[in-house]
Amino acid sequence: MAETIVFPCSSGAEAPERATLPFIAATTAAVSGQRAIVVCTIEAVRLGTVGGADGVRAEGHEPLTTLIATFLGAGGELWLCSACTKPRNITLEQLIPGASIVGAATVVELIVNGARSVSFA
Repeated sequence: MAETIVFPCSSGAEAPERATLPFIAATTAAVSGQRAIVVCTIEAVRLGTVGGADGVRAEGHEPLTTLIATFLGAGGELWLCSACTKPRNITLEQLIPGASIVGAATVVELIVNGARSVSFA
């Protein structure tokens, strides 16, 4: 049975390595048949918008736009925190295909129902 694994990501262009690692790990999980969800908060919510990951690249890794496309293509889910998108004026029309805006209750419910979380603190 597939596990659900949540990969929190709170960094964006200001910290390319911190923005990249959750997507690398989440892609590995998705390719392995697990339900993988990257939950973007704070500045990471911009990564789920059109052009939001452009130019973000951690040294030694693929550009983040490539990693996100690979992750989504492998069946991964990209969730953007509604409390974080609101003050940044991010709307549904600005999202890349495959990204969605979710509230905290959705994330809490997922964890309460047994999802595991992997964090790169």
